[in-house]
Amino acid sequence: MSIKTFDFCGKKKIFFAISLTLIAISLISIFTRGFNFGVDFSGGTELIFKSNRDMTVAAFREQIGGIEKALAAANISKLSQMGDQEQNEYRYSVTTVLFYESDQKQQLEGLARESGLEIESYNSVSGFAAEELRSKAIWIVIFVSAILLVYITFRFRYEFGIGAILALLQDAVITLGFYSLFQIPFDVSVVAAILTLLGYSINATIVIYDRVRENMRLMRGKGIAEIINTSIWQTMTRTVHTSMTTFIVVFFLLVFGGISLRPFAFGLTVGVVAGTYSSVFIASPLISGFLQGKKKKSYS
Repeated sequence: MSIKTFDFCGKKKIFFAISLTLIAISLISIFTRGFNFGVDFSGGTELIFKSNRDMTVAAFREQIGGIEKALAAANISKLSQMGDQEQNEYRYSVTTVLFYESDQKQQLEGLARESGLEIESYNSVSGFAAEELRSKAIWIVIFVSAILLVYITFRFRYEFGIGAILALLQDAVITLGFYSLFQIPFDVSVVAAILTLLGYSINATIVIYDRVRENMRLMRGKGIAEIINTSIWQTMTRTVHTSMTTFIVVFFLLVFGGISLRPFAFGLTVGVVAGTYSSVFIASPLISGFLQGKKKKSYS
């Protein structure tokens, strides 16, 4: 079958099955593995040490013996090397469940200097602040989703709004599922990535919905499935070009952006793929079921 006459609506059960499978895998991972919360959402202290020596985690523990005693029980993991190897710059992350005040930070900096290390980054969040931040993050995502639903409903019809929100829900769940599956650090930058993803996905969906609405006037006498199939194909070039250019940018940001940007870039990389898929194969075919049997003149 030629791609120009590809029956997106006729194949929607296949596309829905793929989405439901990914959603199921994501939800299973979220509820069984959970998230690798950073100190922003779990509370505690995270320190990143810089050293000119490439050490194993065990050797690093020996070097920071005094610091580790001050930190009590610490979970230590080695981070990737930054810059050229000739620069001899190595970074190590220490995360604890304890919250440290500013005067304790000065004590840790002194211990680090004695161990031949430098504290490059220090982030300490109390348990109360972390809990409040989690709550605000959830409500922000809910609020933005509600605003998008209202916007789509007023700009088009409520059927379009339902289709768009279901597609956005899929994007968010799948993206969060990938964070859980790969245990990518989950911090405030991830919330920014999710919100950016929602905006990107809804924009791609609106482009197709606009063409559907226009073709419902121009293709009178045609079935709604044919109108939607035609609209998807007419916007396919723009969708692919936009998605590819965006994906290339965020992928390079993921690979070369450094550790601090990796959680944010990871969400955008997964989200661009999920958002493009949902806009073309989920949001648009989904409304065909809502609009079947309705007279197209009611949408003129």
